[in-house]
Amino acid sequence: MRISRMRYFFPLGLFIALFLDGALSQVFAGAMFTPTLAIESRLVLLWIVMAVCFGKIDHIILWTVFAGLVFDLYYTGIIGAFVVIMPLIVYLTKLMYRFFTPSFIVVLLIYLIDITVATVVFYWINLLIGFTNVSMAGFIGLSLGSTLAYNLAVFVLLYFPLQRFFESFSR
Repeated sequence: MRISRMRYFFPLGLFIALFLDGALSQVFAGAMFTPTLAIESRLVLLWIVMAVCFGKIDHIILWTVFAGLVFDLYYTGIIGAFVVIMPLIVYLTKLMYRFFTPSFIVVLLIYLIDITVATVVFYWINLLIGFTNVSMAGFIGLSLGSTLAYNLAVFVLLYFPLQRFFESFSR
């Protein structure tokens, strides 16, 4: 019995994407965070969506819970938000993906839905605990729209390399 190489590559890629999200936000903070927009890089969600759609990953829910815990501790200090959001994204992606045949457009739409759900749920949590007081309209105009546009561009650039990576290493 042969052990899949994805057993090692998936967690490594998950944590590289997790920390790359923060590194990109730090390096390009002047362009990504202005008074009129706030762009959130969601490479970790792209990694998860591509893994669900094209990879054969063991224990993906456990890995996403652990990655969510690391995200919460490292970036937000609020334990619980991404611990819940990341497994929710895996569940939603699996739920949506099983009704469609794999294609660029299908995975793109699933990814955009996942980003929207993750960003809105995180906004609601922050609103609930008093970390933000931005209105929903302000949130959509300031953060959600620009986040979707940025992550759409990243998706277009990384879709085919990631698809080939997951398909070749999940055998």
